[in-house]
Amino acid sequence: MDALHWLYQGDLVTQGTAALLLLMSVASWVVIVWKSWLMHRAHVDVARGVAAFWLAPSWPVARQQIAALDREALVLPLVEAADALAQPPDGSITLAQAGSASQQLTRVLRDALHRVLGKLQSGQVLLATIGSTAPFVGLLGTVWGIYHALTAIASTGHISIENIAGPVGEALVMTAAGLAVAIPAVLAYNIFGRLLGRIEADLEGFARDLRELVVDASPAAPTQPVAPPVSVPAPPPASATDEASL
Repeated sequence: MDALHWLYQGDLVTQGTAALLLLMSVASWVVIVWKSWLMHRAHVDVARGVAAFWLAPSWPVARQQIAALDREALVLPLVEAADALAQPPDGSITLAQAGSASQQLTRVLRDALHRVLGKLQSGQVLLATIGSTAPFVGLLGTVWGIYHALTAIASTGHISIENIAGPVGEALVMTAAGLAVAIPAVLAYNIFGRLLGRIEADLEGFARDLRELVVDASPAAPTQPVAPPVSVPAPPPASATDEASL
């Protein structure tokens, strides 16, 4: 109770700053725990999903096996996008289907990859924001606490080390609280960013392999048959009678 005496005696700014730091700390730890669980599942699911796809005998079997292994739906959207273009068109042509198979695959795989990466990147902005702003929030509480401590000392008219050390030391707790909130958020942001880069590289490589697989397997454009050359018969040789008449 004595350790928090300065907080109970503080004004609205001090208590609001402490409450904001507490909220930021809770939010960052919730994101850290959730993303640790998500990254672990993503790392395992991507490796298993890609391996299951290349071992499958057909597209339907591959989709069924990946759906059972891909718990976070990271590989399955790419396979579904490529499988949709691997099937022959039904005759209805839109602007999205007007391009070549290579252009359509590039577009749909890019969109699917962006959706998957958006899911993996969720929470990164919050961690970066908390890691960069928490020290300044704590510094604001420290400056405000020191201001009130010096004002109280000036009002008493008696300055001593006992009167200064206690209030200033209690105000500096806000700086320590800001650092305690910011350091885990920054460390988690850097670690998750490194893991996210590895998973993103695996997904991009798999999307490139899917594109090459579908493009190579698509039937080639029919070519016009080339007519055989027409041979012109040579004229018969002139006879001796014709030569004499000449």
